[in-house]
Amino acid sequence: MKTFVCSMIAGAGLFAATQAVACPDWRLSPTYGEYSMSAAQMRSPQGLSLTAGGDQYVWNCPNVDPQTDRGAGYFTSAPDARFFLSGLEGNRLRIEVQSACDSALLINTGTATWYYDDDDAGNLDPMITLTRPVSGQIDVWVGTYDGQYCDAVLNLQVY
Repeated sequence: MKTFVCSMIAGAGLFAATQAVACPDWRLSPTYGEYSMSAAQMRSPQGLSLTAGGDQYVWNCPNVDPQTDRGAGYFTSAPDARFFLSGLEGNRLRIEVQSACDSALLINTGTATWYYDDDDAGNLDPMITLTRPVSGQIDVWVGTYDGQYCDAVLNLQVY
């Protein structure tokens, strides 16, 4: 009996570890690359074409706790892109997606804060505006509300 209980506990721990690996994780290498940009460069929108979607349902991930909206969304484990941003202080940073489907946006800032949005840009597209952004690393995931995949453009702009 002791062996059975220990096996169950070990199996549950392995299952939990496997689940955590499948969730969005800022420590993974980004799918579409790493980019360094200054606030001056982002006065004009900077766009990145990518494929929106993923197979990880965000609310099954205990490590993701957004400080903003809560809604459905399927994302990949690895970030789509990683940005190293400078000169943001005193500006607002808008991160938005234009897509051919109902896309969702998930970001993790350099202060380890998660943000989520589904439709704030209109037309079923997401937008997150950071009103007091801090220079540093921002990891971005572009997912979809319903688990589909579609073409999308991720835009970053300061104002």
